[in-house]
Amino acid sequence: MGLFLALAGGLALGVAWWVEHVLQIMPCELCLVERWPWRILILIGIIDIVLPGAAGGPVLWLAVPVLLASVGLAACHAGVEWQWWPSPFPGCHAPHISGRTMAERLASMPLRPSKPCDAPTYLVPGLPLSMSVMGGLYAAAILAVFFIWKRRVARTARRIFY
Repeated sequence: MGLFLALAGGLALGVAWWVEHVLQIMPCELCLVERWPWRILILIGIIDIVLPGAAGGPVLWLAVPVLLASVGLAACHAGVEWQWWPSPFPGCHAPHISGRTMAERLASMPLRPSKPCDAPTYLVPGLPLSMSVMGGLYAAAILAVFFIWKRRVARTARRIFY
């Protein structure tokens, strides 16, 4: 299961990298935050691979809150995209440029351009699912596979020991 979780996290980050660097689509601040659960999931998977059994097995249960956090972040991002609520991050809003002279205004601009969080990225033409919604559905699917696997392992253990 550790290998599955590490590969699932790697796939999610790989797709995000591909969209950012190959398709040249800039991520918003919420998109960058949504990548953290996948990094943590890779770490959990590696711990289970390196420390199997007694030490690594219980660590796998940490994947549940991590995946739930990923689903929650995706839901938050979807709500921002659908304009149900404003983004919780200041970087997702238009920059406040102040100053009287052009030099003062240029100095008050952010160093990097940012993409607004309410501008969804649609990867599949004709499919009305933004990348953030697809990420949340992917996290929910990984969570479902995790619970199905845990249930099968528990059933097998009951058959062996009882």
